[in-house]
Amino acid sequence: MSAPVIVANCSGFFGDRLSAAREMVEGGPIDVLTGDWLAELTMLILARQRLKHGPGAGYARTFLTQMEQVLGTCRDRGIRIVSNAGGLDPQGCADALSQTVDALGVGPVSIAVVTGDDLMPRLAELPEEWRNLDTRELPEGISFLTANAYLGGEPISAALSEGADVVITGRVTDAALVVGPAAWWHGWSYADAAAGDPAALDRFAGAIVAGHAIECGAQATGGNYSFFGSLPGMEHPGFPIAEIGEDGSSVITKHPGTGGAVTVGTVTAQLLYEIGGRAYANPDATARFDTIRLTQEGTDRVLIDGVRGESAPERLKVAANYLGGFRNSMTLVMTGLDARAKADLALRTIAGVDLDSALEAGVSPGVLAQRSSLAVSELAVEWVPSGVTDPRECGEAQSFLRLTVRDPDPKAVGKPFTAAVVESALSSYPGMFPTAPPGEGSPYGVYWPTTVEREHVQVRLAVDGVEVPLRPHLRGDTATLVPNPDLRLAEVRPGDTVDLPLGTLVGARSGDKGGDANVGVWIPRGVPHPDEAYAWLVGFLDEDRVRTLLPEAAYLAIDVHPLPNLRAINVVIHGLLGRGVSENARSDPQAKGLGEHLRARVVPIPAHLLPASGTDLS
Repeated sequence: MSAPVIVANCSGFFGDRLSAAREMVEGGPIDVLTGDWLAELTMLILARQRLKHGPGAGYARTFLTQMEQVLGTCRDRGIRIVSNAGGLDPQGCADALSQTVDALGVGPVSIAVVTGDDLMPRLAELPEEWRNLDTRELPEGISFLTANAYLGGEPISAALSEGADVVITGRVTDAALVVGPAAWWHGWSYADAAAGDPAALDRFAGAIVAGHAIECGAQATGGNYSFFGSLPGMEHPGFPIAEIGEDGSSVITKHPGTGGAVTVGTVTAQLLYEIGGRAYANPDATARFDTIRLTQEGTDRVLIDGVRGESAPERLKVAANYLGGFRNSMTLVMTGLDARAKADLALRTIAGVDLDSALEAGVSPGVLAQRSSLAVSELAVEWVPSGVTDPRECGEAQSFLRLTVRDPDPKAVGKPFTAAVVESALSSYPGMFPTAPPGEGSPYGVYWPTTVEREHVQVRLAVDGVEVPLRPHLRGDTATLVPNPDLRLAEVRPGDTVDLPLGTLVGARSGDKGGDANVGVWIPRGVPHPDEAYAWLVGFLDEDRVRTLLPEAAYLAIDVHPLPNLRAINVVIHGLLGRGVSENARSDPQAKGLGEHLRARVVPIPAHLLPASGTDLS
């Protein structure tokens, strides 16, 4: 049996800590250094960057900064580097890295480039309808700016097998950055997984889970963690490492002496981040998250095993973006009493619609704009009441009404909109003022998730400029599926309840998936009767309860997925984020704070399930 491959992460997004690569290389032994630079919004940012600077410029430049710090050391120690920082221009990134190698004098460095994810050159000729996965719309009258298929780990494995020191990709799945090195190191067969071999699928599924655990950098070591106050050194948490075994099991850890911690809780929180149901699909396999087992093996060491795998989906997911037009926003402040009535008056004065109509079920931004007096194609309204009944400070007394307009014409969202707000300043509700002076509109992009037939995606690999033949990125005709395990819950004993914030008993992690938001909720360690507490949570947090606790989701479709091995529930709220982060104008456009909002809601909790005061829940 081969030794585990030690894969370290040094980036969770475009803009993450620049020193992380050096910290991971110098902090202890690793075999592979990976980093994730791409998100749905990032592809649009890179497209704008390419439009500004020309062809070849659509990659994450911060990757080069990190490579300047570590490339020589990685070359000397045999550490391989795998990154999706190539974005929209992997070859442009590779060319820039070659110049860096020459400038540093650390060569020779073998550089591999994975392409084929970019569908834009062939978009018109492909026999696809490009239907939106979320809204089921067809792209009528839309000109896509980007369209990238999510690739898997196979071309990365092939590049490493060819001796590449650095592998630069475009849009691969986040987990593929770990799957590729694991499959290369252990010699796993992609063909066996594609044919539906259960053992092969389990191995790949385990690597997918390990990749998801470390893909977001320090989120696995305490970043964005509900119980951050119990963790040491959170001013500078270490980045995570996955030690992946030949059977697909892994240990999540970090370098000694670094901040934060790796616990069952921190790993659970990251595993629940930005997922949907039980099945987590990737191009190489589908990992069943309801089979994951987590065990604290020691300080900062969490074992992940038991992961079952299913066949990969028949089609590959595609992330497309287009320029939606121009938008502008203004936020009005309502202070003190009668806040909702004040907001209603302001909205009727400015836009000719009442607040109840603006917030009622089924009113889209386009429909609301048609009902309003504003000459724009879309109008969105967000109402944020204070909720404080006896405010001591002025800030506690403030509620907010946010108006956002969109239109293809930049002039329509400029002065005609802002003037309607400003002109009401002295003739509306008492205490009227905006949070900022009026401004001009700005362009915005729209995320469009869709799928493509695997056979239409032509994955290519070049190592040092020489093309390497690849096996077609296809899967077998017959799918291998894992039966749903029985949901066996402990009995919840009757007893007195105490009205407390839900976060007294649970942790939460939330985020965005296009226009949907997810909230993962789990029972942490330290709870006196964890199985009974989980049974209570499953019975308590159903769809109707979510709508009650999160009023912004009151009229939306909601899915609730129990994950008993993690003592967790994943809640998916469809459409909460409109058409994605680049389009919506919510105060929390990526639903990052949604989980903490849920934890702050006061609910009746069985008294015997509550942890004792001062209990470490991390």
